Amino acid sequence: MFFKRRYFYFCLLLVVLLLGGCNSDDASSSSGEGNKEPQSGGTLNIAYPTQPQTLDPHETTAEATRDAAKVIYEALVTLDENYEVIPQLAESYEQNDDGSVITINLRKDIKFHNGETMDADDVIASMNKWGTKMPELGEHEWISVDDNTVELHLSEPSSLTMYFLADISRIAAIMPKEIAKSAGATGVTEYIGTGPFKFVEWKQDEVIKYEKFDEYQTVTTPTSGLGGKKEALVDAINWNFVPDSSTRVNGLMSGQYDFAHMINYDSIPQLENSNGVVVDVWSYGIEALIFNKKEGLFSDIKARQAVNYALDMEEIMGAAFVSSDYYELDSALFLPSQATWYSETGKENYNQKNINKAKDLLKEAGYNGQEIVILTSRDYEHHYNAAVATQQELQKLGMNVKLDVYDWPTLLERRDNPSNYDIFFTGFSTTTTPNQYVFLNSETEWAGWTNSPELDQLLEKIKNADENEIEKLNNELHQELWEYLPVINLGKNSRVSGYAEKLNGFTNFLGPNFWNVTKN
Repeated sequence: MFFKRRYFYFCLLLVVLLLGGCNSDDASSSSGEGNKEPQSGGTLNIAYPTQPQTLDPHETTAEATRDAAKVIYEALVTLDENYEVIPQLAESYEQNDDGSVITINLRKDIKFHNGETMDADDVIASMNKWGTKMPELGEHEWISVDDNTVELHLSEPSSLTMYFLADISRIAAIMPKEIAKSAGATGVTEYIGTGPFKFVEWKQDEVIKYEKFDEYQTVTTPTSGLGGKKEALVDAINWNFVPDSSTRVNGLMSGQYDFAHMINYDSIPQLENSNGVVVDVWSYGIEALIFNKKEGLFSDIKARQAVNYALDMEEIMGAAFVSSDYYELDSALFLPSQATWYSETGKENYNQKNINKAKDLLKEAGYNGQEIVILTSRDYEHHYNAAVATQQELQKLGMNVKLDVYDWPTLLERRDNPSNYDIFFTGFSTTTTPNQYVFLNSETEWAGWTNSPELDQLLEKIKNADENEIEKLNNELHQELWEYLPVINLGKNSRVSGYAEKLNGFTNFLGPNFWNVTKN
């Protein structure tokens, strides 16, 4: 049930790969120019659509934070290209027979960006701070064994614990103990980690600047996913905030930017015909409509069901992602390749397009023409276009729907107040367990405010289940998802970015990654 055996085989596999000189194909996209020797140095200029609220990855699941923070920070463990757990700042780890204690041996002489050496006290302070946002761990305690060894003691052992520690949506970043302990209600304001690049400055609404960390210590195992060998091969990164998609595209074609994130799907032909530019289409996850279930109309399950029955997923996903080349209608939370978790249970409630049934349910919910506010942002055009299409669909149902449009950081602030809206849209990248989807768990108190004892009970059972129980419980979870409707999973999608052909080593795995990247 637990990870001791899996980790043994993982280590054995690495030995075989290293002895044989093998290299598995990277599941993420990457660039290269044959046998040409890449040249290090220079500055990477990134065009990113929105500014993060914070660079403290403990504080939010927002991808704008995740993407900008993961060049600074590292965790004890991370995910390889197959979404399996591998060590990062941990040298090794082992669970005892009943899974109640996980012993983690730390890599030695790892430096923080301020020159201090990482030790067990830094890890414990960081993990205690991070753990306040992770109810899925249950009651737990971190204990220092010595300077290079920590233990995690769990009151409720789970085979999923290592996946929680490797979760990229809220990175379990290790930072100096004095910074972790002094963090305020909104997180840290001094951004110091162990990663390949260190934070230099943040010019609000303009740019975040990083520079190469000369004392960075990489592992020597092959690069895979978010782990393995990582090197800072450029001198600096400028993370520019460029909300307008056409500006990102034009800047990429002119050479102003080396990488443009989340380009407009309509711009793909233009980029494909541009010399020196590579179009990068990458599998993302699900696009979701989030209900405010704490206040207003959608605190009534029948109102949520009415919206679900009314929506034409093809219309909405087509508006958001332009072509079926970039989306797929699928009711499941996971990819078909994730055999343990993929489930089509509940799909009979997906994409019904039954206006008469929807009207009946809306009437039962007592809707009387009150204004419904959809919170959205043009920083991510696909979210905005999904909101517009949904507004049109709900107007056909006879609902009075208003779009409330803000920049993305303001949207993130406003979505935490249930009086501000009824619906908003966001995406969820592929994760490794259902327990990591924040919209399923009542204890997370995440925007939308799920409050379902049935979902909570199923998540708890899954956390403690053995392999023989997982499939049945996961099917029950998907069924409850489509009945309670904390969100509506509109379908899966791919995202599109672009980068200069002169970049070598770029990968896009759970967001863009800029280690091991050179400019020629």
